[in-house]
Amino acid sequence: MVFLHAFSRGAAKFTRRHYSHFFSSLSTVTGLHQFQKTHNIVSYNHKLFPFTSFPDILKPALFHTTACDIVETPHELTETAAIVHNPKNSTDIFREWGCSETDISKIFERRPSLRKTDIHILQSKLEILSRLGIKSSDLVKMVHCRPRFLNCKINVCLNERLEYFESLFGSREVLVKAIVRNPSLLTYDFHNKIKPVIAMYESLGLSKTDLITVLLSRPTLIPRTSLDDEKIDYIKKTGVSKNSKMYKHVVSLFAISRIETIREKVLNLEKYGLLEDDICNLIGRSPLVLTLSIDKVQRHMTFILGIMRLSASIVLRNPFLLYFNLETVLKPRFQIACKIEDMGLVPEIKGPVLLTAMRMSDKRFVAAFITCHPEKEALELMTVYNKAKSVKRLAESSKKNFTTGFPF
Repeated sequence: MVFLHAFSRGAAKFTRRHYSHFFSSLSTVTGLHQFQKTHNIVSYNHKLFPFTSFPDILKPALFHTTACDIVETPHELTETAAIVHNPKNSTDIFREWGCSETDISKIFERRPSLRKTDIHILQSKLEILSRLGIKSSDLVKMVHCRPRFLNCKINVCLNERLEYFESLFGSREVLVKAIVRNPSLLTYDFHNKIKPVIAMYESLGLSKTDLITVLLSRPTLIPRTSLDDEKIDYIKKTGVSKNSKMYKHVVSLFAISRIETIREKVLNLEKYGLLEDDICNLIGRSPLVLTLSIDKVQRHMTFILGIMRLSASIVLRNPFLLYFNLETVLKPRFQIACKIEDMGLVPEIKGPVLLTAMRMSDKRFVAAFITCHPEKEALELMTVYNKAKSVKRLAESSKKNFTTGFPF
C-alpha cells in the first residue's frame, strides 16, 4: 500500500510538470501541424492517465477560438452602428430613405397621418419601392396624386403583379414611369380588376404598344373602364378602323366615360344643327372632343355661330375651334380682323385666312397681321389686341379649382 501511494504521488508530479511545459511551448506555436502534434501528446498522456480532465480542454478547435481575438475594422464598426440605430419616427425613415426636408414636408402636407404611421410597415413599403427603382422625388409625386398610397397594402400578389406588368410594358423603366403616374397600379385588385380590363382592351384589337400609350396617357384607365353595347355602337359609328392611330384613343375615351355623359355631350352638339352621325365622325377624327365640358362647347359654339357668323359645319372640318381659349385666342384675333377691315388695311383676315390666323402662334400672328403695317396703325392695332387679351371671363377670378389629383 505504501508503494502504491508513493507511485501515485510520483505520477501526479510528472503530470503537472509535463503539462506545464506543454502550455509554455504552446503559446509560441502556430500552424495546424503543431496542433496535430499536441493532439498526439494528449492522446498518449490520456492513455497513461485516464482519470485526468485536461484532454477535453486540449481540443484544437477550442484552442483556436480561445487564442485568436476578433478585431473589427472601422468600416465594420460603422455598419454595426448603423444597424443598431433605430429610427424613432416616420421622419427618420423618410430621411434615411433619401428624402430631403422639403420632400418630407410636402409628403406630410399632403398626407398628415403619415407622421404617426407604423415605422416598420412604412420601412417595408419603402424597401419595396427602392427595389423597383423609385426615387424620393418620384415618391413626392406619387403621394401628391395618391395621398393614401402609403396607407394601402402594396405587397398583395406583388411578384405576380410585377411579372405581369413587366411583360406588358416591356421593361422595368417604363413600368416605373407608369407606377409614378398612377401608384394605384400596385393596389388595384390584380385578378378581378387589372387582368380583366387589359384582356378586354386586347379583345377590342388594341396592341401591346397601344395599351402602353393609353395607360400612360390615361392613368385612371383601369378603375374607370366599362363597356356595354351602347358604347360599342358609338365606337362603330365613329368609323375608325383598328389600324388607325386614333382607334386606341377613341376606344379608351368611350370606355372611361359614363354613358350618361356621352349622351349629354352628343345632344349638346345636336342643338346647333349637327347630326349624330356627323358628331360621331368628328369624335373619330378628333377624340378629345369627348373631354370638353358642355359649358365650354356651348360658349365656343355661341361665339362661332353668333359673333363670327360661321356655320356649325365649320366645326366638323376644323375642330380646333373648340379647343382654343375663347378669351385669349378667338375673341382678340377676331377683333383684330374686324379692326383691320374698319381701317381698310391689307392683308385682311377673311375666309380661309381667318381660320389660318386662329391657328397661328401669338408671335407669328402679331408679325403677320399687326407689325407688318405702318408704325401708327400697328401701334393702334397692338393696343386693341392687348386690351382684348386682358379681358377675362366674368367671375373667372372667383372660380375655384378643386382638382388636386390626376387630370381627366
